Amino acid sequence: MATDHTDIGQSRDVYPLLPLRGLLVYPSMVLHFDVGRPRSVRALEEAMVEDNLIVLASQEDGQIDEPTTSDLYRVGTLARVKQMLKLPNGTIRVLVEGLCRAEILAFVTEDEFFSVRVHTQEEQDEVKVTPELQAMMRSVSQQFEQYVKLSRKLDQETYAAVVDINHPGRFADAVASHLPLKVREKQDILEAFSIQERLERLLQILSDEREVLELERKIHQRVRKQMEKTQKEYYLREQMKAIQRELGDKEGRTAEIEELREKLAKKKLPPAVYEKVDKEIARLERIPTASAEGTVARTYIDWVLALPWTEKARTQADIARAERILNEEHFGLEKVKERILEFIAVQALTEKQSGPIICLAGPPGVGKTSLARSIAKSLKRPFVRVSLGGVRDDAEIRGHRRTYIGAMPGRILQGMRQAEVVNPVFLLDEIDKMASDFRGDPAAAMLEVLDPEQNATFSDHYIEMPYDLSDVLFITTANNVFQIPGPLRDRMEVIQLSGYTELEKLHIARDHLLPRQRERHALKGDKMRIGEDVLMELIRHYTREAGVRQLDRTIATVCRKVARMIAAGESKRVVVTSTILRSFLGPHRYEFGEIEEVDQVGVVAGLAWTELGGDMLTVEVSVIPGSGKVVLTGHLGDVMKESAQTALSYVRSRAKALHIPVDFHEKVDLHIHVPEGAIPKDGPSAGITMATAIASALTNCKVRRDVAMTGEITLRGRVLPIGGLKEKSLAAHRAGIRTIVIPKGNVKDLEDVPSVVREQVEFRPVSHMDEVLAIALVDNPLDAPAKGLDHSAWFADLSESGSYGGGEAHQ
Repeated sequence: MATDHTDIGQSRDVYPLLPLRGLLVYPSMVLHFDVGRPRSVRALEEAMVEDNLIVLASQEDGQIDEPTTSDLYRVGTLARVKQMLKLPNGTIRVLVEGLCRAEILAFVTEDEFFSVRVHTQEEQDEVKVTPELQAMMRSVSQQFEQYVKLSRKLDQETYAAVVDINHPGRFADAVASHLPLKVREKQDILEAFSIQERLERLLQILSDEREVLELERKIHQRVRKQMEKTQKEYYLREQMKAIQRELGDKEGRTAEIEELREKLAKKKLPPAVYEKVDKEIARLERIPTASAEGTVARTYIDWVLALPWTEKARTQADIARAERILNEEHFGLEKVKERILEFIAVQALTEKQSGPIICLAGPPGVGKTSLARSIAKSLKRPFVRVSLGGVRDDAEIRGHRRTYIGAMPGRILQGMRQAEVVNPVFLLDEIDKMASDFRGDPAAAMLEVLDPEQNATFSDHYIEMPYDLSDVLFITTANNVFQIPGPLRDRMEVIQLSGYTELEKLHIARDHLLPRQRERHALKGDKMRIGEDVLMELIRHYTREAGVRQLDRTIATVCRKVARMIAAGESKRVVVTSTILRSFLGPHRYEFGEIEEVDQVGVVAGLAWTELGGDMLTVEVSVIPGSGKVVLTGHLGDVMKESAQTALSYVRSRAKALHIPVDFHEKVDLHIHVPEGAIPKDGPSAGITMATAIASALTNCKVRRDVAMTGEITLRGRVLPIGGLKEKSLAAHRAGIRTIVIPKGNVKDLEDVPSVVREQVEFRPVSHMDEVLAIALVDNPLDAPAKGLDHSAWFADLSESGSYGGGEAHQ
């Protein structure tokens, strides 16, 4: 071959040139490629005409279709065209063999094709291999071996063929030809005419390539491991899904997480809440399915997503509509309705909740809960009711922390979940029945709920995020406001609901209770008739209450009796008369009025306020020979015991005026008794009642049976104001009392007494105990001398009879 190269160099130095794109041919390298550009085809034809020799030079930019002389590298390869084949598409496939390096000295022609004058440098067959070349060849061989092992793109046969080349120059070219290098890097090796320089460049390239391949291998291994892990997990998940489908469990943890994320995306949450729930869902995804903690996390996420955070009910505060609803559903309670309408009017004018919390206070059965429901109906807001009776643990209000087994939110957030909006009407029923013990004070926890300054950031131990309660309309109910702790009561505006009069009960029974019970018992139409006189008898003689709950139950009893008669075929329609009513309900349970049949000595009707409304209590006093002892019976509280002592001291101070012996307390014992001793009694309004009873017993003067009284007494005989006048007046009216003695300081409270009661009952204001005695006693002992009466003679008779007072007058 060396001879051929010498002959080539000596024969001529101008050859046609074929530009190559993205390709480079080394000496001793056989390669085939396709030729399609016209100038390249013309250069190839010119080479075939001469001696099949052509110069192959690479383009610096392979994207150029029509290269110029400046686009070609100045060192190429002189090659011999060994074969040509025209393809159907017009291109020519040629097979060439590289002969030697050729340096372009000048371009001879550039028109139809490139022809260049070159200087060729052939490889000598015999090259002196110095120790340095030998070492470099060995290093290249080792690097090439490692490259072949790492790349796995070359087989061992190619490697063996390359390393068997003993000529250092050809060995370098062969190694370079098998490396996936860029054209610029291959060109650097081609331009290295010095073998030593060529090997140095190749050694550096192999070192870089080997490092890149090692990194690729590490990356590939890491990716492969990750893919294997992912594929394994995918395979296991698919198996798990298949197992769950076979077992009927179509959810699975994956579907569960997807469902939660869909709910989270649809739910409009504040940013902080959204972030918290998103983290909890991500944590749930990492928790093993069999772990108990997963259930806790899932329950928490469900609770947060179920709570309303931004959803609002479209409220409508229509005063006329609200008034119509209140009048339709509630009879009487005019002042209460007026206050509620004022509250609704404020709601109509402002978007935010303002003002104190409403507390509806009154005895059972007067319509506190139904009033709250009517408020919700008039405002078109959802209604939620939570009963607080018997709540002792503050966790019932604030919730339990998630660290406890079975933890859940408090009743406030449970009610909000039920409402599904952030602005419901929220009724806190029986707020006065809350208690406190070692588990905490729920009333203190309610302070945060009912305080408008705090409830915008209400904190529940379970949710652990501030919850806004400022849009909630809270309404509370209570039987006794004095049992509500002071700080909590201070945050509420108390609206007092008293009992109903008989006339109001008649209207309620006729317009509300009876139609409802007719519908429940399928007695519509003419199946049952009941007149107002029978309803009044039922109210007077079969019920005794401030509200209408017992009345409703009694009407239901009558309806059941009638339904049984109709179902048994005894009658198609029943007219309930007084006789039939007694056959249904038995004898009269209560006698109307229940006042004494005759005037008696030492027996006085007193009025008291209870949680069930007003009530009438009878105070009895007996005088017994003794040594001045005072016996109090009837399960009296400390206040009433003190009132008895005060009343006795007043009578003793007025002994001369009452014309009784001044030393009577040394000769007789007084027994003061309030009947029904099993029922506890206490309160600061029985003073004048006890003083009147003691004065009556000691003076042997009868007490008018149609007079009732209420008021507290001082040692000087002054009558002090009391509370609950409306309830006490209603109780006296129900009992048939026609005269009520009240403290003069309570005259202003008569406006709250129903007009029916004011028309049928005479109220006698008094400021001193002497006035009470003048009204209550048939024969006023203070006027005894003027009437010629002697109230001291009974002491002589007392020693013979053994007792006196608490019954008929001693003759």
